[in-house]
Amino acid sequence: MKRKLSSEATAAWIRLMRVPSRVLDCVEQDLKKAGYPPLAWYDALLELSRAPSGELRPVELERQMLIPQYSTSRLIDKLVDEGLAARRECKIDKRGQFVEITEAGRELQKKMWSAYSTAIDKHVGSKLSDADATRLCGLLDRLGCSCDDVKADAKSDTKAAPARDGVPVR
Repeated sequence: MKRKLSSEATAAWIRLMRVPSRVLDCVEQDLKKAGYPPLAWYDALLELSRAPSGELRPVELERQMLIPQYSTSRLIDKLVDEGLAARRECKIDKRGQFVEITEAGRELQKKMWSAYSTAIDKHVGSKLSDADATRLCGLLDRLGCSCDDVKADAKSDTKAAPARDGVPVR
């Protein structure tokens, strides 16, 4: 027997679709006001800095990104042009390449975290209690958006490198 879609489920869907763009737009504006590049730059630099050797293949970087990035190659070009990342040929597969974070990229990512974490708190943290945030994570988990990975990442990052700035909520 087919269940009829409820108006509550439809209302939840509409909100789920609106929240990401509205919150991300606000965060992007806050980063811009603080004089930083777009959030995609931060996200790419964070993923590169998290990689064991500070490098990823472009396809791996795209898969890891918090923000959908349909033009990863253009983003990589910009990061390379700014000296924040470097391309490196794969020694095993000469057709392949790696993108590696530079020291300047690590520094920018750390500096951006200050503005980014402030924006997260302003647009999310200040509007939800910790209990609300936990409940929201639980609800999102049921929709396939697990928060367990974030908790594990945050705990390991805190223990392994307490001075490391910037572990965004995924």
